[in-house]
Amino acid sequence: MDQSNKAFSEALIKSLRGERGHLPIVNALSDIDAVLAGKRKEELPYSIYQLVKHMIYWQDFLLLFAKGEKPTLPSHVKESWPEEESPSSEEDWQQVIQHFLQGIEQACTIAQTVQLDKPLEKWPGETPGGVLRNIASHNSYHLGEIVLIRRLFSAWPPPTGGYPA
Repeated sequence: MDQSNKAFSEALIKSLRGERGHLPIVNALSDIDAVLAGKRKEELPYSIYQLVKHMIYWQDFLLLFAKGEKPTLPSHVKESWPEEESPSSEEDWQQVIQHFLQGIEQACTIAQTVQLDKPLEKWPGETPGGVLRNIASHNSYHLGEIVLIRRLFSAWPPPTGGYPA
């Protein structure tokens, strides 16, 4: 891996894990229980659970591209949002969080092991680095919404603190 690819890889990993402009993603999610994950207020378009499931949908989709595969686009973006507002159980919620965090680690592994600027055969004009940057920015965008929802339910900051270390 050349020096510029290594530097980009390290920056992507920090962005994927949330070590740049905000607290680590794991810190913002790890103490949320199934009850909080499913809470809604009338003025909110979705719950934390729905946000995380949506993030997983696109993270998984984009990881397939980063691995050289070509997933099928949904016919409408609504398909990436679950109808259920809350997890069926605490165990279900913990599995959702683990799936999401494992996806972040898969993205970090890709960032460390592939040539990030090599064009993707199945997505002309895109590179693995671009796809991973897209994952990081999409997750960061929705993490901000999760933080705001937590604040609205007086569930902020998490035990680890609400600001980057």
